[in-house]
Amino acid sequence: MKPGGRRPNLGQRDDSSPRRNRKTEVRVARGFDDLLMVYAIRSAVYIAEQDCPFAEEFDGNDHCATHFVGFVAGEPAGCLRARFFHDFVKLERLAIRRSFRKSTLAFDLVREGIGMARRKGFRRVYGHAREGLEPFWARFGGKLVEGSQPFNFSDHSYKEMVLEIEPPFDAINLSSGPMVILRPEGDWDRPGVLEQSSVRPARRLTENVVDKPWVG
Repeated sequence: MKPGGRRPNLGQRDDSSPRRNRKTEVRVARGFDDLLMVYAIRSAVYIAEQDCPFAEEFDGNDHCATHFVGFVAGEPAGCLRARFFHDFVKLERLAIRRSFRKSTLAFDLVREGIGMARRKGFRRVYGHAREGLEPFWARFGGKLVEGSQPFNFSDHSYKEMVLEIEPPFDAINLSSGPMVILRPEGDWDRPGVLEQSSVRPARRLTENVVDKPWVG
């Protein structure tokens, strides 16, 4: 499964780099700064390295997706995008900067994406494996979609792959409670800012209520 149908970013780098095998960290991109890191990484990898047209890389789906940004020794080094459909999650736009391609970050990002899919109660992860990268996704349990045929876009051939997953006992659902569901995406095990606001009394029904439609 090659997330996002983009060219692979798992290639080798110069062994002389001093940043190899440093500690990795992955988090959900929440603020504008995080998204700037994601866009910078993808621009460096896909547009600068691989000559991908801008409109094909930034395809109109970034503002309806969850993004993961990965760090190596504190430096923004990789990213992954997840989009959520009725009964499956699509992982895509996996990108690792050239200097960090011998780190474990590509694997860590995919594990985080799969982990979020499981926690949200999904049972299937879907993606596009660029020809030759099927073994990478097979390491996570990905299998070719039965009966599917290779297809081409952005100058490469891809195959559909799917990974069957099992939600954990604490998957988010309607019985998780309203305050848990209100917590920031992917951070469901810690009280959120809205729970802090719950200590304030509710406003009276007559307070701050517009009782007549405003006409401009």
